[in-house]
Amino acid sequence: MIPREILKQVRLLEITTRGMVNNVFSGEYHSVFKGRGMDFAEVREYQYGDDVRTIDWNVTARVGRPYVKVFEEERELTVMLVVDVSASGNFGSFERMKGEIAVEICALIAFSAIKNNDKVGLILFSDRIEKFVPPRKGRSHVLRVLRELLYFEPEGSGTEIGMALEYLMKVTRRRSVVFVVSDFLAGGYQRPLQITGQRHDVVAVQMIDPREVDLPPIGLIELEDAESGEHLLLDTSSTAFRQAFEREIEQSRSNLEQMFRKQKVDWIEVRTELPYFDPLVRFFRDRARRLGR
Repeated sequence: MIPREILKQVRLLEITTRGMVNNVFSGEYHSVFKGRGMDFAEVREYQYGDDVRTIDWNVTARVGRPYVKVFEEERELTVMLVVDVSASGNFGSFERMKGEIAVEICALIAFSAIKNNDKVGLILFSDRIEKFVPPRKGRSHVLRVLRELLYFEPEGSGTEIGMALEYLMKVTRRRSVVFVVSDFLAGGYQRPLQITGQRHDVVAVQMIDPREVDLPPIGLIELEDAESGEHLLLDTSSTAFRQAFEREIEQSRSNLEQMFRKQKVDWIEVRTELPYFDPLVRFFRDRARRLGR
């Protein structure tokens, strides 16, 4: 049984995202993610230009006229949400933290999936696998997924994206659409990402807070790494330091972009100070345009 106060928050999240799902995302989602194959739909009489390889010889012999098999895309998909719940998600310099926005994005994806009768599964990870929810269909299942996203208390504080992808490969055999939601500040996952991308359709959703990429000139500040606990004293009044910081951030972003492009992984940047709706819609529409849909 789900406690009443938790159920209230889960349903509030459902209400918050329902409008966006109904008005935009379900149609966009349907148009850009392919099913796992072609499924037989019906037979009809042969028409000029039909592929002769689709002729149904049994029906043709029975009725005395050529008939062809008609196939349609099998729409059922498995959508896996692979979500970083490390301590860095508890950071936010604006109204909400990165982890909170990540939950709403996952809710949008999950409700879009079930509206298309797809399965949704969940992997929560830090520096270990925190939780695995096997993919299933239905609203009640998605509400369980959202409950885990909202209230699960992770044991680890670090981030091991490569380990999470390797675990995904073990528990998900059929081809799936995989949304990896993280700030991607950790490294060492290039090889697992490459292997995962060969079997699954991978989309990276990167959560970015402006204070992680832009330091204001406010003098000496002390920072604590949420994952390692390490403390750093920085002089943000130094122009040289801020310029070096900006170069480092830009190089890291460029390296990440090159890696995703090389591995053919779609990449969505979500900034905490801006509405997340816009980059998600832009991603769906850009992808639909690339696919010619």
